[in-house]
Amino acid sequence: MYTIKEASEILNCAAHTIRFYDKEGLLPNIRRDEKGNRLFDKKDLDWIRLMTCFRATGMSIAGIREIVELAEQGESTIAQRRAILQAHQAEIVKKQQVLNEAFEAVSQKLEVYNNIQNGSPEDSFLAYIEKLDTPTNKETAN
Repeated sequence: MYTIKEASEILNCAAHTIRFYDKEGLLPNIRRDEKGNRLFDKKDLDWIRLMTCFRATGMSIAGIREIVELAEQGESTIAQRRAILQAHQAEIVKKQQVLNEAFEAVSQKLEVYNNIQNGSPEDSFLAYIEKLDTPTNKETAN
């Protein structure tokens, strides 16, 4: 069993975040010692790690709470939980595509700055912008 401090260190997650998750009902089976301090086992740490990933990908507290509530109802809710996660995964894919495009644009602009510092014109970034404006790319964006 781990204290909240130990759990926080293991997970690299602030203790106040873990307390918040508990207060929000996202840690329904957390045990407490005789003084009321939270105690965590490996399964609890795995769940907190998963919630941290959900939050990092933009899942709302309400969405996580829904999964917890469904999980407490047992295996009969697996299809519902799966559907929630599939929808969330689709949103992550969309966000990742946007981030990939933004990363490419930043990389191209950095190349432009490097070229300018090396005495070359800004042509590579203009070529990149023109490539984005081609009809093929506009069609796939819609």
